[in-house]
Amino acid sequence: MHSDGGNDGGDTRVTTADSSEFAQMTTNSLHWFGNSYDYNDGFTIQILENMREEYGMFVWPCSVILAEYVWQHKSRFSGSSVLELGAGTSLPGLVAAKVGADVTLTDNADRLEVLDNIHKVCELNMLSCKVKGLTWGVLDAPIFDMHPNIILGADVLYDTSAFDDLFSTVAFLLENTPGSVFVTTYHNRSGHHLIEFLMFKWGLKCIKLVDGFSFMPSNKASGLGGNIQLAEIVLDSR
Repeated sequence: MHSDGGNDGGDTRVTTADSSEFAQMTTNSLHWFGNSYDYNDGFTIQILENMREEYGMFVWPCSVILAEYVWQHKSRFSGSSVLELGAGTSLPGLVAAKVGADVTLTDNADRLEVLDNIHKVCELNMLSCKVKGLTWGVLDAPIFDMHPNIILGADVLYDTSAFDDLFSTVAFLLENTPGSVFVTTYHNRSGHHLIEFLMFKWGLKCIKLVDGFSFMPSNKASGLGGNIQLAEIVLDSR
């Protein structure tokens, strides 16, 4: 067993060897949200990660930043209907649930191991979130019943081949609930012009764009890297 990080309001990972036939490496990471000087004002989210699985089973920096944004705007999220796309380990969605949102956590319908892990982290944190398979670009029955006020997506803009399907899904969900917003964090990579093009194609516009590190507490920011942006996207009514 190995623990990284101290009790300073940051994140801690405890790593254990899984005894399954696949001998996978799993971690239970702890993520604190609140006043680092007052541990009565805040909470910890536990996440089960799988270090030998694909990217959907690991807490990436974009997820930590989006979760912190949810915490810092908890009054906005409390009482809202929230849906997280490509949830993976689901940290932002779990924080939203913790502050009082009605949360649906989604990931690709074919990624059963990821969906199963989402169920487990909900149980681990004693949170009653809905968990659904949602494949981007596929308008099947479940998506027609989804009416979130806020859509979350952490690092969902990583594979340019999936951008069109992602934005088509976001556009449908925004149209399904007038006044809703898509809040996403992403690495500022070379696909920026493609993002702008697809937003125009699907009738979307960005109403807020900030440096993801501009609001991060120093003790959390010091453990993260990359050029990460946070954007809020809505339907373009023009």
